[in-house]
Amino acid sequence: METIKAPVSSAHERSRRDAPIHPLWLRVTHWLNALAALIMMLSGWRIYDASPVFRQIVIPPSITLGGWLGGALQWHFAAMWLLVFNGIVYVVLNVASGRFFAKFFPLSPRAVLRDLAAALSGKLSHADLRQYNAVQKLAYLAVIVDLFVIVLSGLAIWKSVQFPLLRELMGGYDNARIVHFCAMAFMAAFVVVHVAMVALVPRSLLTMLRGR
Repeated sequence: METIKAPVSSAHERSRRDAPIHPLWLRVTHWLNALAALIMMLSGWRIYDASPVFRQIVIPPSITLGGWLGGALQWHFAAMWLLVFNGIVYVVLNVASGRFFAKFFPLSPRAVLRDLAAALSGKLSHADLRQYNAVQKLAYLAVIVDLFVIVLSGLAIWKSVQFPLLRELMGGYDNARIVHFCAMAFMAAFVVVHVAMVALVPRSLLTMLRGR
């Protein structure tokens, strides 16, 4: 009796559907990155208040971390090492697995404008969480670049004498502080928008917790 085999394409599609949307390594590194970024942001605001870059901008102490400058610095440096090493693992595994290019490319200005218009009009579909829309791709790529800027500008501030070339690439010590503050402000804005989007599509939170 001849056995009828399912088409290869059908088997492949079924295997794809059964695979987790976010593998375990991605979920772990994502949440560790989120924790490190949040700690650095809150403690960084306390450090900033000790010597504001912009005199007219003062961060309310109630939303900062550390209690005082010394405590904030300890939290900041601890989170910095977590962010750096976990961030390296995140990027390496994304590139090595092929996920980075598969998820974020291709990407074009036309696609971004199209999906942004759809999002603003409430017509952007979120039916398939395996696929990022163009706005998501741009936002995630931008925040990855922003994290690199945060680390490099922070290094230029922390070890200004040891890394003079990096300091000068930032435009000097004072400009490095401005770059660091603006990069952290961008991170804060991303977090606010990201949380708002998760609230609109709660399934995206579940997939980042349980993988599917």
